[in-house]
Order: sequence, then structure tokens, then C-alpha cells
Amino acid sequence: MRPPPRQEALKRAATLLGEAVEGRPAKLTSPGRGARAEARIQSGNRTFHVQWKPSGDAAAVGLAVQRLQQLQEGPGRKALAVLAVPYMGEAGQRVCKEGGISWLDLAGNAQLEAPGLRIHIRGNPNPFKRRGRPSSPFAPKSSRISRWLLMHPGKFVAQRELAASTDMGEGFTSRIVRRLEEMELIERNEAGAIRARDPDLLLDAWAEDHDFDGNHFLRGHVPVRSGEELLQKVPAGLWKKGQRCAATGLAGAWLLTGFAAFRTAAFYVSSFPDARALKRIGFEEGETGSNLRWVVPRDDGVFQGNAEVQGLPCVHPVQVWLDLQGQQERAREAADFLRKKLLRWGKKRG
Repeated sequence: MRPPPRQEALKRAATLLGEAVEGRPAKLTSPGRGARAEARIQSGNRTFHVQWKPSGDAAAVGLAVQRLQQLQEGPGRKALAVLAVPYMGEAGQRVCKEGGISWLDLAGNAQLEAPGLRIHIRGNPNPFKRRGRPSSPFAPKSSRISRWLLMHPGKFVAQRELAASTDMGEGFTSRIVRRLEEMELIERNEAGAIRARDPDLLLDAWAEDHDFDGNHFLRGHVPVRSGEELLQKVPAGLWKKGQRCAATGLAGAWLLTGFAAFRTAAFYVSSFPDARALKRIGFEEGETGSNLRWVVPRDDGVFQGNAEVQGLPCVHPVQVWLDLQGQQERAREAADFLRKKLLRWGKKRG
């Protein structure tokens, strides 16, 4: 099902907003000439200035949040600025939270916060799932572009140089750049060179499409007492054979920041280790009780920006942060800590 037209969407938003706040539909009015909001909704004694976006993707949400922050700030601003979208995904929710902006979606989910008001509604499914989505600039190979831009924040780069640096054809690079430009995630200088317009927003948009579980895995167990011992044992039995290998996930976060003890480790490898190498470290394949995952990536771009950390190879912090999304143990906390410590690109939203 497709999202409704703008005016119908705003009427639906008014109904949902009123029911959440007062238990009955609210009144939708025009915000007046010169207003930055698209609609004014009155529910009881509260006024809401609502901005509608036909997409809940992180990129679209990020742009709306920046505009709503300006609307909400300033002298005499008493109305609560609210972003309305068809469906708000996790990445979009995170962008709104960081920016201090309330939101609701047409599925009935919402997060509305103001003095004397705190409404959190979750769990309603997305009724607007799309078939045949446009090609994503964050597909495994395509994401080499975003990875390079995030590894070199603030630097303008010519498309030809970017293609060479990411080992991709100029035509393919041009198509990916055009898609990022359509999403307003990059900007150009007078010479036509590009850079990330807002690295934080680019990372959030990428996270929404990132699928670590889509890689190829070999899971098993190595008899060790801790994750640190596992890190010390694995390279001795593998890397001397010339295998391309780099830690990610919780193990990568620990190497980069020292965040928290961990039990499981994941290593990107160019191909799965042979049986003799696995035997040397005592690896036994199996899901139950597994503490080690070998990960053959769908694209070798994950190795871009590898560095030796504490004597062990590790993927770039951007890749570690992405791979932590949706994982277990203390992955979310580790991701937040890593981002605050190593992925700081200037002023954060909010």
C-alpha cells in the first residue's frame, strides 16, 4: 500500500495525534502565511506544528529534523514541533531522539515529549512496505562510496578519484553518487567535487539498509575462558597462512575502545579457513554455544580502512559500528560508546 497524499496524510496525523493525547480526533488547521510548518493541530489545550514527510528513511527524517529544530527553537515558541511520516524505522527514531524532535507515523506509532506530556507508542507494523525499492546506494558494493566519504569527512573528492580509491568503475560510481545526491546526503563544491553533507546523517541512513546477517557465516566454538583469550588464540592459528582477516562487532569495539568484556567474536575473512587451520585453534563447528563467527562478506569493501589495533587487524570504526547494529550482548551500548569516542564529525544534531 502506498502512503496517502499530503493533505490526507495530515488529516490522518491529526486524528492519531488527538487520540494519543486526548482520546479523540484533533482539529487540523492551516498554520498561517509564512509559517514553516505544514499544519497546525489543536488537541485540547496543546498546539502542535506538524511537518509531513512522505518517507521515514533516515535521510529524509534527518533533513526534516534540522528544519523542525529551527521551528521549535526561538523566543515565544510554545507549540510542539512534530514530524509525521508514513512509518518510522529504527534509524529514523534514533535521528529524532538525537535531535530532540517528537514524531508520529500513520501506523499509529509515536513519541511525543513536552513539559507535562510523554507518549510512547510502539509495535504497530508498517502498512506501507514497498515492493521493488529503488536501488540502494548502501548495497554491499555500492556502500564503498559512503564508507570512503565517512573515512574522509570534510574532504571534497572528484568522482574519478573516488572511483579509483574504491576500485569501482566511473559509470557505477556516478550512479551511486547521483542516488546519494537525490537523497541530499552529499554536497558539491564549485569544481563539482563531493563530500558528505552531514556525516552523522549519512551513517544513520546507511545503518537503515545495512544487513550484517546477509553475509556468509561459519559458526562454532573455541575452548577459551574469555573473549580476550579468543582474540589472542585465533590469529596464531590462522593469519600466518596469509588469510585476509579483520575483527568486527563486539571484538572490534573492544579493540578500538576497550568497551566491556565480551564472549563472542566475529572476524571478516576473504574465505573460510581450511580444516587444518581450524583444528589448530580447537574450533568445532556448530550453532549451540558458539563463540566465534567467521564472516565472508558479500563485498570486500568491508576491509577498506583496516588497521592494526593492539597488534590485531580490525575493520574501520565505521564498519564496526554498523555491524554492531542489531547484535546481542551489549552491542547497542558498545555502538553508542564507539560512536561518541571515535565517530565525532562536529556538531551533533540536537
